[in-house]
Amino acid sequence: MRHYRIIIAVLAAVLLVLPAVAQNKKGKANTLEVTFNYQKQAGPGSNQYAVWIENEKGEFVKTLFVTSYTTKGRARGGEKAQRGYIVRPACVPIWVKTSKAEEKTDVQLDAVTGATPQNSGIQTFTWDFTDEQGKAVPQGTYKVKVEATLIFDSDIVYTGTFTTKDKAGNIALTSELTKPDEQHKDMVTDVKAVLK
Repeated sequence: MRHYRIIIAVLAAVLLVLPAVAQNKKGKANTLEVTFNYQKQAGPGSNQYAVWIENEKGEFVKTLFVTSYTTKGRARGGEKAQRGYIVRPACVPIWVKTSKAEEKTDVQLDAVTGATPQNSGIQTFTWDFTDEQGKAVPQGTYKVKVEATLIFDSDIVYTGTFTTKDKAGNIALTSELTKPDEQHKDMVTDVKAVLK
């Protein structure tokens, strides 16, 4: 009798997993991966970036990553550090506005903040279709955004739109540059967003 219960339990588990496997075989994505090539720049006023998700209406959903200077600033002369975007308002300003950074606690920002890379190379960020509280987002259309402060007020934003029902594959990205800067243009290149 005990063996039958084990067999029934195993069969039940397989039946629960099969729909998810079948759905995955249809190609429906369940994660989003964002990558780009980061080239560290010399001097102040650069090397800041943020990656986040918005809904169809342009409302903030979740930050995947933001550089630490943006949210923590830097202490100078024994003074307490102020958030970087306060000291330098040109520091990823679209993310600051969209995420309502000024309303977030240090703990909330710490959860999505990471050190600015000291070395150049590929940066990778993943979204699992959840919001800031870790809850699954509703079915619908979303936007992924990557904003990079190239130098002072030279800012570039990459945007891609997709839906939760899309199949796995690349998302087309557009870019907007506030102010060209030839010297720092290669800070963030080869930006890709892929549903997996």
